[in-house]
Amino acid sequence: MSSPSHGSNPRYVYEWLQLPMPEHVIDFSVNVNPLGPPSVLKEQWGDWFDAVADYPDPQARELTRRIACMDSVTDDQVLLGNGGAELIQLIGGLLREKRVLLIQPTFSEYEQACRAHGCEVDHYILEEGTWSLNVEHMIAKLPNVDAVFLCHPNNPTGITYEESTLIPLVEACEQHDCLLIIDEAFYDFQDDAWTAASMLYTHPHLIILRSLTKMYAIAGLRLGYVLAAPEIISTLKNQQPHWSVNAIAQLAGKACLQADRHVTRTRDLVQRERAVLLDHIEAEGYLVSNSKVNFFVLRDPALDDQLPLLRYLLEKGIVPRHTLNYTGLNGRWLRFSVRLPADNALLLEALIAWKKTT
Repeated sequence: MSSPSHGSNPRYVYEWLQLPMPEHVIDFSVNVNPLGPPSVLKEQWGDWFDAVADYPDPQARELTRRIACMDSVTDDQVLLGNGGAELIQLIGGLLREKRVLLIQPTFSEYEQACRAHGCEVDHYILEEGTWSLNVEHMIAKLPNVDAVFLCHPNNPTGITYEESTLIPLVEACEQHDCLLIIDEAFYDFQDDAWTAASMLYTHPHLIILRSLTKMYAIAGLRLGYVLAAPEIISTLKNQQPHWSVNAIAQLAGKACLQADRHVTRTRDLVQRERAVLLDHIEAEGYLVSNSKVNFFVLRDPALDDQLPLLRYLLEKGIVPRHTLNYTGLNGRWLRFSVRLPADNALLLEALIAWKKTT
């Protein structure tokens, strides 16, 4: 059995490593909101039952309009999709047989989608440990590619870059007629986060991916969206299956966008817990990424391959995300989400215990 390609569903990890799965596990491999969905979803869930009997709005007009207003764009610059996975596939179709550059390490589905559509894929691998972005080196590669994928904040490291670093890249892609796809699935976990959305009007080669499943913990409903120039949105829409976004997802999306207090509470929790957790982990001699969101990568510098640490934690009922399918990491790191305080304390306890055994 090959290694699982995603977080969540811990049983696949235990089956892969042929380990018995404990009765109780804590899943640090899934990086959605540790507080769960906004309470309004549970409160209104029963009221939405009648929606299952009819077809959803195929244009998802009301939710589209709310997103457009929130991001200060026009309705024709927004396309809703059945989660980020569908939207990435649609972008792969847009790039059919083109030359694509992936800034690595990054989400593996970009490459899968591009290769499925006959793209020529190249990698720009960031320096391990700092993952700093040398924009001058990046710009030098633009004449040879048609599109660039940048995950920001980065998945799996949680690293972010300054506005002064990203704007020159956006502008250079525009000058070279190169599409720049920025995946901002986790941008809303940051306070006062910079988003490239403000540049859409003047940079028609810019495409922004967003997710509602991460902040609002609705991964089972599947809901995301793209922001781009109307021409790009129209092309993507023509590839999209009918009824792509179901009626319950549309209702839940509208409710989530009004859950401002839930977002504030989440940011406060994640910022506080991440700071405490990473400080203690570093004090134990581990290396960690300078994450600004709700997950981070970690490695024991005494190990090149982190598989022994992964197995140890799994036996303790703690489930990290392996990095075997992240180009540039190749299993040398493990990814962990930031969870509730009690769970984070158990993770720290297990990491301290591991150091005592080695």
